Amino acid sequence: MTAPAAEPLTPSIGPGAPLLSVKDLHSYLATSQGVVRAVDGVSFTVHETEVLGIVGESGCGKTVTCRTIMGLMPARTVHTEGQVIYHPRNDINLLQATDHEFQSLRGADLAMIFQDPMTALNPVLSIGDQLIEAVRAHATMPTTQARRQAIDLLERVGIPAAPRRMKDYPFQFSGGMLQRALIAIALASSPRLLLADEPTTSLDVIIQDQILSLLLELQQDTGMSLILVSHDLAVISEMCDRIIVMYAGQVVEEGSAADVITAPRHPYTHALLDALPHAGERGQLRSIAGSPPSLIAVPPGCRFAPRCRFATDECHSWDTELIDAGERDHTARCWRQQEIAERQDSWQRSELA
Repeated sequence: MTAPAAEPLTPSIGPGAPLLSVKDLHSYLATSQGVVRAVDGVSFTVHETEVLGIVGESGCGKTVTCRTIMGLMPARTVHTEGQVIYHPRNDINLLQATDHEFQSLRGADLAMIFQDPMTALNPVLSIGDQLIEAVRAHATMPTTQARRQAIDLLERVGIPAAPRRMKDYPFQFSGGMLQRALIAIALASSPRLLLADEPTTSLDVIIQDQILSLLLELQQDTGMSLILVSHDLAVISEMCDRIIVMYAGQVVEEGSAADVITAPRHPYTHALLDALPHAGERGQLRSIAGSPPSLIAVPPGCRFAPRCRFATDECHSWDTELIDAGERDHTARCWRQQEIAERQDSWQRSELA
């Protein structure tokens, strides 16, 4: 679990016009065991200057969603359907973009930071060479100018002695420094949307906090939009304007960070919040009973029903859909959400008493 920040993180204020619209996205992976329905009907919108959080357990479809948006899933083994509309480029559907179109979009409009900084960089090229390549990918300039810009980027992300470290190779950087270098590369062409896929997974808690604070600071300085993917609901709640909760390839809840955290409406979101450690609480951490379903043989009805303490027979056959959970575009994929919320509130009051 990520340690709390020394100073409270402050998400951006007031998102603007729609930047990216994901509509009924399906991404199915062909394997020797069968077809994995990794992303199964996901829809959401990212607005200008917004920080959007995507949270859920490992295997819920977060990474595949991001890689599909970026056009990084192998076409031979992955079947995609739906729409991923990038509005600033004449509402282009990224699922139908050509390699040439994606080449012009990646870096200049869309950029991504991957989970493992240790394997994301080329081990036989210096940090400086890789950063200069990123700087010159969408701008024609002399090498000396690109080098100056690369040094400025390294300094901006907090790497000391940047001119000297340009000559270093990835193995000479720590995990935290590598992640900072990856952020610098992602920012090289000033993207309008940055996707950060669990950017602190392999880092210790102190470095995690530094990287997350850096990302939020850069987002606010540049005005770019940010999709932050994490399994840690505490991190997502601190950094994001809106939160999407994913489970078994589907969005099960979406709303403002305040609504999702203070008034959750899906049992899975309740379970994630209950699993967080609380101040002054000792003993064994709470966990969610059971395991996520196989995405090769998805059960009928609500996919969380086998693990849900509130489930009834109807839950195992209900054709699930997102239902309005209140004001401000708060939705949840649970037909008993109001009843469950009232029962949850009652239990919490009894525990406090």
